[in-house]
Amino acid sequence: MSIGVIYGSTREKGNTEWLTEESIRGVPVEKFYLREYNILPIKDERHTEAGFQEVADDYSQLIGKIIKHDVLIFATPVYWYSMSGTMKLFIDRWSQTLRDSNYPNFREELAKKSAYVIAVGGDKPTIKALPMIQQFQYICDFFGMTLDGYVIGKASKPGEIQRDTKAIAAASQLRIAFLKHLEME
Repeated sequence: MSIGVIYGSTREKGNTEWLTEESIRGVPVEKFYLREYNILPIKDERHTEAGFQEVADDYSQLIGKIIKHDVLIFATPVYWYSMSGTMKLFIDRWSQTLRDSNYPNFREELAKKSAYVIAVGGDKPTIKALPMIQQFQYICDFFGMTLDGYVIGKASKPGEIQRDTKAIAAASQLRIAFLKHLEME
């Protein structure tokens, strides 16, 4: 089992990153910080005669690395009751990849994967972030992926997540599950 962690925060070492690191401590993963890549917005050319055109950014390089993993962890702060714009921009580009001849089996490859979401927000996130979790569920359903779990933490100011004992306990349980699965391989 290989795990790819996709970090959607623009803040380095923020609350979401801290909670995610708790969930993967001691677990071999490959980390992808979306803030380090130039990913342009999708230009919807699905219904044009020429279809999607090649885009000169880092997305193709990035998706080529991410698609190799069996498990995808989407780590995002809760921004305005949804995933970060950085994460949404990345996922929006999947529409283009569905029609990319370099990835003729993109949908089938994603269907083999399991996904997890780790999110941190400040305004009653255990309730108000649930529509975002449902959004990830719909994305997974569309591709046939399984959403195997999520952790939602509460924090606004830097470092505040370290006081959310429930989220830390949930992250620890996730880490234990990953480690047990790796031991069984």
